[in-house]
Amino acid sequence: MIDSSILQGKKAAYFTLGCKLNFAETSTVAQELSRYGVTKVGKGEVADLVVVNTCSVTEVADHKCRQAIHRLVKAHPGAFVVVTGCYAQLKPQAIIETEGVDLVLGNEQKGEIIPAILHGMTNTASALPLRGAGGFSPACSKGDRTRYFLKVQDGCNYYCTYCTIPMARGRSRNGSIQSMVEQAQQVVKEGGKEIVITGVNIGDFGRSTGETFYDLVKALDQVEGIERYRISSIEPNLLTDELIAYCAQSRAFMPHFHIPLQSGSDEVLKLMHRKYDTALFRHKIEMIRNVMPDAFIGVDVIVGTRGETAERFEEAFRFMESVDVSQYHVFSYSERAGTKALEIPHVVMPQEKHERSQRVLDLSAQKTHDFYARFIGTTRPVLLEHASPRKPFMNGFTDNYIRVEVPNQPELDNQMLQVTLGDFNPKGDALISQLSTVNYQLSTI
Repeated sequence: MIDSSILQGKKAAYFTLGCKLNFAETSTVAQELSRYGVTKVGKGEVADLVVVNTCSVTEVADHKCRQAIHRLVKAHPGAFVVVTGCYAQLKPQAIIETEGVDLVLGNEQKGEIIPAILHGMTNTASALPLRGAGGFSPACSKGDRTRYFLKVQDGCNYYCTYCTIPMARGRSRNGSIQSMVEQAQQVVKEGGKEIVITGVNIGDFGRSTGETFYDLVKALDQVEGIERYRISSIEPNLLTDELIAYCAQSRAFMPHFHIPLQSGSDEVLKLMHRKYDTALFRHKIEMIRNVMPDAFIGVDVIVGTRGETAERFEEAFRFMESVDVSQYHVFSYSERAGTKALEIPHVVMPQEKHERSQRVLDLSAQKTHDFYARFIGTTRPVLLEHASPRKPFMNGFTDNYIRVEVPNQPELDNQMLQVTLGDFNPKGDALISQLSTVNYQLSTI
């Protein structure tokens, strides 16, 4: 039995790369360590403990992970450095050989990070024997944010040809609906008002428990005190018409969807081994627009994949122009060892990838601008988020995920208020707005 008192009074630095799921898990780790007397390092201070939660979705992500590890080791000399996450799962030996790294943990071992750190602090640097991910470690936390992130599912059974996530995260699995409801109820006790539902493939929820994602959504909608839920990302083939219809009339699920398309070419989708075609994707977008015309729809796309000829890209681009979405999140394809994509002929050159990415980014910027512009002059509910007192504005998001800026008033942190949307800020990424008189009218009722 190792004495946990060695953690008492330690200061920790946390660094997360990648998805919302990683942020939820890092925040939960920080919460757990705080119970042992570990506090977050202050600005300019040197940490005793560094936790890096990594991503490996692309080669660029791997590179960023390596850079972050080197930078944090240099910034916190003498700290005990722990590296976990997807990059750690896939490349543990390379990481443990990095100067300054003391402990490497795979995704499955995040739930055992406290005993691993305690053991590692009294032993030499090591990479714990990695297990294939099979258990489910719960996570629900907000970190430094106003919104909470609730992990409902982990892993993926899809094995798309370009993706290493099943290797890094394992097979699809989840906690129970009851456990998710209990975590949402705890968020209410902590004063939280908005929860983002996250996971690797959340629409696949229920494989471990014989339940469904639709049942989970209905159960969470009944938790009194949570005013908003957002569905972080859901596969189009798992976004059922029934689920869309429910969200349109639900109490707390916002008119906001994030749906991966990956390519607007049916031939490329086949090469990717995706489980839908563009006709199904278009149907989902049109149904959302029919029942929730104000909804924000964010979409993931990958450009420059193997097999994406110039003709197929043009086909994909025309499709992306034609669908009524609000934003494209653009990823440039990179080769990943062990993936089936390496067997596909026709490699897109880096310069061509860059040019294609820029075209989609320009299209996305126009679609987002047009979506925001539709709502200038309207009044919508906004959950305001904490900002430094030194900043002139504080941020928040409307129900349909329009980012707004209002004059900074610290007492409005985590308050849900009616806001009249003004014009674009100089960067064009938010609407400068003002609190509506409706708030004062409501307070006198």
